[in-house]
Amino acid sequence: MSIYVGNLSYEVTQDDLTSVFTDYGTVTRVQLPTDRETGRMRGFGFVEMATDAEEEAAIEALDGAEWMGRTLKVNKAKPREDGGGGRPAGSRGGPGGGKFSSRRF
Repeated sequence: MSIYVGNLSYEVTQDDLTSVFTDYGTVTRVQLPTDRETGRMRGFGFVEMATDAEEEAAIEALDGAEWMGRTLKVNKAKPREDGGGGRPAGSRGGPGGGKFSSRRF
């Protein structure tokens, strides 16, 4: 399981986020996605902790908390869905173009 942390300051670092979450248990991973073009932090991140109980405690304590001048949105991360535009998986764009080419989307 992973924790979604939203409404982060653009100045936050992995070390900053780790230090906040270690109050609730062992942090095993922190990810702070950046914009591909600008390299700037996108304002959200993901935290993984050693146990589900630690993650639940962190979510309960930190959701709605103010940190670095922002009100945090903290909840269970939803599984990433494939998508984001473009052609459907397996589509090749032309007749007979792939194993799903006869399927309607």
